[in-house]
Amino acid sequence: MERTYLLSEIDAVAKELLQNSRSKTILFYGEMGAGKTTLINSILKILGAEDAGSSPTFSLVNVYETENGTVNHFDFYRIKDESEAWDLGFEEYLESNAWNLIEWPEKIQNFIEEEYQKVQIITLDSEERMLKFC
Repeated sequence: MERTYLLSEIDAVAKELLQNSRSKTILFYGEMGAGKTTLINSILKILGAEDAGSSPTFSLVNVYETENGTVNHFDFYRIKDESEAWDLGFEEYLESNAWNLIEWPEKIQNFIEEEYQKVQIITLDSEERMLKFC
C-alpha cells in the first residue's frame, strides 16, 4: 500500500496506519527529517497518550501509558551496536503486548521479524510525503 499525504493530514494518516497495521510493532524507515517522529506523535495522540512529545534520542525509549495500553517509542539513531538494544532489554519489550514504535530499525536488524509492520516515509517536498507499507 502507498499513500501520498500532506503534513496537515498527518492525523488521518496515523489513524489509517493503526487500522491497517498487521502488527503492534511498527518499524519506521526514512531519512532524517522525513517525519517519523511527527507521525509517531500523531499515533501516540490517537492511542490516547497525554504526554506525547519528543523523540527518545538520548534515552533510546520513551514509555507511554494510554487508554489503549502501553506504547513504547524507540529511537535507535544514535546506537553504535545492536548490543545496546540488547542491554536495554529490547527483546522483552518486543515480547510484551504493547505497541512498539521503532525509528531507525535498520540499526537493529537482528531483532527484526517478518511479521512486524514496516513503514517507509519518503519526502516528496517540504509539505508532502509518501507512506509505503512494506
